[in-house]
This record gives sequence, C-alpha cells and structure tokens, in this order.
Amino acid sequence: METIFGNLQGLKSSQLKQLQRLYHQRIPGDRITTPEFSQRLAAISTEVNQPVCAYINRRGQVIRVGVGTPRQTQIPPLELPRYGAERLSGIRCIATHLKPEPPNEAALTAMALQRLDALVVLNITGTGFTRRGGGSTGYVKEAYLAHLTPQESRTLITSPAALKVGESQIQSPSWNISPPLDLDDLADQDLVDLVENLEAEFQREFIAQEVDADHDRVLIVGLMTSEMTPLQFQDNLLELARLVDTAGGDVLQTIQQKRSRIHPQTVVGEGKVQEIALTAQTLGVNLVIFDRDLSPSQVRNLEMQIGIRVVDRTEVILDIFAQRAQSRAGKLQVELAQLEYMQPRLAGRGRTMSRLGGGIGTRGPGETKLETERRAIGQRISRLQKEVDQLQAHRSRLRQRRQHQEVPSVALVGYTNAGKSTLLNALTNAEVYTADQLFATLDPTTRRLVIPHGETDEHQEILITDTVGFIHELPASLMDAFRATLEEVTEADALLHLVDLSHPAWLRHIRSVREILAQMPITPGPALVVFNKIDEADSETLALAREEFPLAVFISASQRLGLETLRHRLAQLIEYAVDCG
Repeated sequence: METIFGNLQGLKSSQLKQLQRLYHQRIPGDRITTPEFSQRLAAISTEVNQPVCAYINRRGQVIRVGVGTPRQTQIPPLELPRYGAERLSGIRCIATHLKPEPPNEAALTAMALQRLDALVVLNITGTGFTRRGGGSTGYVKEAYLAHLTPQESRTLITSPAALKVGESQIQSPSWNISPPLDLDDLADQDLVDLVENLEAEFQREFIAQEVDADHDRVLIVGLMTSEMTPLQFQDNLLELARLVDTAGGDVLQTIQQKRSRIHPQTVVGEGKVQEIALTAQTLGVNLVIFDRDLSPSQVRNLEMQIGIRVVDRTEVILDIFAQRAQSRAGKLQVELAQLEYMQPRLAGRGRTMSRLGGGIGTRGPGETKLETERRAIGQRISRLQKEVDQLQAHRSRLRQRRQHQEVPSVALVGYTNAGKSTLLNALTNAEVYTADQLFATLDPTTRRLVIPHGETDEHQEILITDTVGFIHELPASLMDAFRATLEEVTEADALLHLVDLSHPAWLRHIRSVREILAQMPITPGPALVVFNKIDEADSETLALAREEFPLAVFISASQRLGLETLRHRLAQLIEYAVDCG
C-alpha cells in the first residue's frame, strides 16, 4: 500500500483510497502536469477540504502524496534521490491551495529546501462541478508555476577574521513565480527545457562559487539560553570560529537563536532548523557545527532535516587534537577519546548500520553491522586503555626518578593559546612548536631551567613542563584520556598559571582553568598567576588586572619583557612550595 503523508485525521476510507490511486497516475516526461491530473488533485482536495500535494519524478511517476501544504509535506533532504547545490532534486510538486493567492513564502521555502524542479500551486474554488452520482470534481480557478533561479553572487566569508557574529551575510533564495495560468497554458510548459537550462546555470554558479575542496565549508549554529550572558554567548561563538579555523575549516556564516531551554529533539526550534537548512544550501555549506554538545539522537534528527553532516564542539576539539598529536602517547590518548566519543553515536549513523553485513557469506542470523562495529570499537578501547595505563605507569616512574633527585618541578597551565609554549621557549630555548592557534601543542614538554635561589641568590635547577591548553567545558572524554598530561599538573610542586591579558574574556579564562584544576583527583600545588601579552593589552585592562591580582607577574613572552622578574618570583614560589610540602 502506498503511503499517504500529512494530516490524515478525519479522512474517510474512500478518501484515502482516492489519494492512494494518485500513485497509479503517470504524467508525460516532458510535461510539468496535465489538466486531467490537476483537476483530479483539485477534486480530492475539495472533498477532504485540505491542501493536497503530489510529488512527481522526472519519469512522470507520483512518488509521494501528502495531505497538507508543501511545507507540511516536504521530503527530508536525506530521502531525496539527488541533492546538491549544483543541481535540482529531480522532483516537482503539484500542490492545491484553498485560497485564491500566489504561492506563499512557506511554500517557496519548501521548494528551495528540496531543490524542486518546479512547484505548481493550484488555487481551487471549493465548490467545483458536480459529477453524475454526486460528489465534487473540484475546480481549478488558476495555477501558478514557481521554480528556483541561480543567484549571481553570494556572500562567502572564508575566515573567522571576517566573521561578524550576529549579522546576516546571505541573500535569500531566488525564485521565479509565473503570472496566473490556466491549465492548458500550464500543460504547454516544457519541463525538460526548463530543468536543463536551470541546472546548467546552477552548475556554472557552483563551479564559480566553490571554495578550496580541502577545507570544510562550515555553518556555525549558536544557541543562547537563559543561563548565559550575551557577552559569554558571543565569546563562545568567536572561540568556536577559532576552533574551526584551527581545524582547517572555513566559516561561511553564523546563525543564532535565543531560547529559554534547549529543544530536546533538535536543540533549536523547528523554524530555525529550516533556516539552517536553507542557509546551508544557499551557501554551499558541507558541515554544520553547533556550539554545544549534541546527543546522538539530536545529530540524527538534524542531519535528516538539514541534509548534511552535523557535528558539535567536542568533535571539533577532538579533530584538532588528532591533527596536533605528535608523540605516540598523544596519538594513543586522542584515538581513545575519539572512540569513546563515537561509541554511543553509532546508532545515529543511518539505517545501513542496523542491517546484517552485506555480501556472500555475511547474511543470516548473527550480528548486525551496528553490533559488529560496536564490539570492535569496544575491543579497541580496551587495548588502548591498557596502553595508556602502561604509559601512565612509565611517566610515573620518570617522575619518581626526578623526585629522588630532589629537583623541584613547575607545570605551566593556562587557557589554550595563552602563550605557554612561547614562554617555555623564552625561558629554556626549548624550540617547542608555537603558533597563534588553539591547541598548537598537545604533548607535554619538560625542560631544565636555572633560576636564582630564593634566599642565597645562588643558581638552582628546576624542571618546567608545558602542558596541554585548557578550554571552558573541556570534554570529559578528553579529561580522562589525557591523564598522563594532566598528571604533570598534579605531580608538580607548583604551577605557573599563564593568562592571555590581551583576550577580552581573560577573567573568564582564569575561572575556567581554576574550575578544571579543582576537578583534579589530587590537589595541585600553589599557583602563581602570570599575565602574558601585556604589550597587546590596553592600559585599562592592565590597571584592572593589577588591582584584582596584586601578587601576579606581568610579562610578554614573545617580547621577553618581565622574564627576570618572573625568574625571581618563580624562585620564591618554589621555596614556598617545597617548605609547605
């Protein structure tokens, strides 16, 4: 039995049968519709007193019948036979409308979302002719033909530096609506000619607009809830844009919504999901990134409605970590974090994962592909966990050896991109990789540093370790996987908490780092707050920092300003930490 979609409440069985019979209709391949089919659709719509939509493929077959408007009955992007910015979907929609008016914006938006070959709206009178034996045949008062048109120019923003959060940067979709037509004029329209010309234009535009294929074309979606301030929200969006840039993506647009609470199925509201889908299609986006963690079901729902890949902030951070990890330890920990993140999300990867394996020798009773992959990932996680535990034991032995030598140790901690690696290089000539990026270095680097003794002014050696940068709401899987790195923090005699004073959210960064340190299983040693990049901070910010943190040290690691003062304060910190220990 063919499926009827939409609002079926109150329909009689005879009316449902009439709707099902539409599936047996065939339209000539070069015609948009025929007068007979249009009148039949109008008759059924009049009888049920609701709009009716019929979706027809290029072979003239009715593939979907829905009771409701084009917006209510639209086909999800992932169910369309062909979908892409450079072509049409190969489906047209013939829709009835109970009021005598041109297609409304909701219907035209539905056409754009599905990239329909054409949308025909039949305005019916509601009275119609009477056939022999009673019953309405329907009467089409007038018809409108609508189709998409290529946009000659689209605004593309290809770097976070150009990103203006909160400003609309895209044009609305372009479409063409005919004047009112009678059914004979509509039947004379050549579908093949219309579609071929449109797709040739779309193809030319797509090639002209296409950005570097090596880079993901990203649409960021931010949701502001009642527990965050507007400033925090904007900081989060700008930070996510930097994360995307660090991961190698190009941010084309940012969409925002303000809600009192998260929508359980799609995070944002239904209308906003439509806006996201339309914007993604208009800009040629191939990846949508949300500014918060998404559940597996939310990812599945969003991908079904938007039609392209959807990821969350954690997945972007994991991707950066995967690119940055250099040592075997770092690679192990990144893979472990990725697998632990992926495991509960397997169920959302489409219907193929729920089937038995395909091919000769793989059918029959047994595990589905989903179960097989879940089991394989579980085994891999177990192996990686053992290797990480061995790595942890090895690093623990190294730390014990250093402690036996009674060499004091200091760990550099701070928000990502605070300048920790730059400071380590400036103090020890370590030649650690540095860049103006988030998470530029992941692997801990330990170097010897000579500083004056706190009391005698004689030289003494200490060990200073550069650690992975922190970020607000650091994913739990990363906290667990990077135990070896984070233990450098808990085992150190003292901490240097480095802060980027040039960043507008520096106070929030301090709070985020302190919150992460408070979650450590072992309480870290005493910390000295060090404000970095003072050469880039304004005088008001400097004055505020000096007032709020009178014991802090102010430096510029890149310009080597204040390093001598830092060495002396570091000596005092070590002396205090060792005495207290």
